[in-house]
Amino acid sequence: MQRTSLWIATPVTQTGSAMINAGAGLLLILLTACSPQQPENAAPPLPQVQVITVTTQMIEDEPEFIGQTEAFRPVEIRPQVSGIIKQVYFTEGRNTKKGDRLYLIDPVPFKAIYLSSKAKVAQMQARLNQAKQDLARVKPLLEKQAVSKKNVDDAESEVLAVKAALEAAQNDLIKAKFDLDNTLITAPVNGRIGRSHFYEGRLVSAQETLLTTIDQLDPMYVNVSVPESYLLRRRRELVEQKVERPDIFKLRGVMTFTDGSVYPQEGVLDFADVAIRPETGTLQGRFKFPNPEGSMAPGQSYFYPGQFVRIRIKGYIRNNAVLVPQRAVQQGPNGSFVYVIDAAEQAQLRPVQASTWRGKEWLIENGLQSGERIVVEGFYRILPGSKVHAIPHKSEATASKPHSEESSEQVAP
Repeated sequence: MQRTSLWIATPVTQTGSAMINAGAGLLLILLTACSPQQPENAAPPLPQVQVITVTTQMIEDEPEFIGQTEAFRPVEIRPQVSGIIKQVYFTEGRNTKKGDRLYLIDPVPFKAIYLSSKAKVAQMQARLNQAKQDLARVKPLLEKQAVSKKNVDDAESEVLAVKAALEAAQNDLIKAKFDLDNTLITAPVNGRIGRSHFYEGRLVSAQETLLTTIDQLDPMYVNVSVPESYLLRRRRELVEQKVERPDIFKLRGVMTFTDGSVYPQEGVLDFADVAIRPETGTLQGRFKFPNPEGSMAPGQSYFYPGQFVRIRIKGYIRNNAVLVPQRAVQQGPNGSFVYVIDAAEQAQLRPVQASTWRGKEWLIENGLQSGERIVVEGFYRILPGSKVHAIPHKSEATASKPHSEESSEQVAP
């Protein structure tokens, strides 16, 4: 029985395996026949670019110019008399106050001249008294014909001559007193005194020798040179009402130093020149900034004369301004341009006039209208006139979502 059953089972197993293989082959043929054939010349997908929609807005227009700081009232200290310096009283580079002693020029010769002039005045005063007395004596004698008319005339002339001599002596005394007083040189203003160019024992000349300088550092001036081309463009924008501004002397300035730090206090425009400088083609403007001592360190001012800074002018308002990301503006042989996506979803090259940077954006003066779409990502995939697949820029898409949806995305895992 066992041998018979084995003989029967063996052919059944082989037949089933053959049928399974045949069915699998038939199924593979059917699937291959039913699958779609790939076309040999399939069109490539459109290049994808990210775009933003141009909008207009009212912004603060803040042009920036190079400026240089200047002392509020720089004062040159020069001697009023010639002589030998006897003493220097001040310490160089320190603050000084009005009336502080600075230099002493040898006063001995000036004191001698002063005393001599004083004595001469006394002498002339005595002579005048004597001449008046003489005149008083001869006048009555003329009536009695005891003296001639000439004697009276001579007495009167003597009085007039002595009066003139007295006035001259008094003027000499004033000059001698002035010279003596000016042997002591004092500070005419408060400020920071510089280096002394002359010391004890040096001979100095009146009104010629520069001894030192005093700079008033609070407040301080910043001089700004504005190009003529900017002035003409700004005037045109004001006439066309593209830009608005208050009274010119209400404009404010923000100062930035060469290290990028910003001065914490604003300045005000207090002077604008009336003529263009022909050698530079610029108009000079001046801002006044407070610069209190100790605002940075005890005994130190925040900034000093001669520094180069940048001044950002505040007060202008620009209407219907177009701002686009800097990366959207490309540079070509003919200047700046952007890619605009038209209604046919084609990328068109558009020349634009980009004037100034504002943070990470360009201010576009001409070339774009509100509502147009411009490319901000994917430039390397497109050429002028090519069709594209435009999608909103990620930041713009996020900003356009409802607040509730945006919040849910932030907390979603």
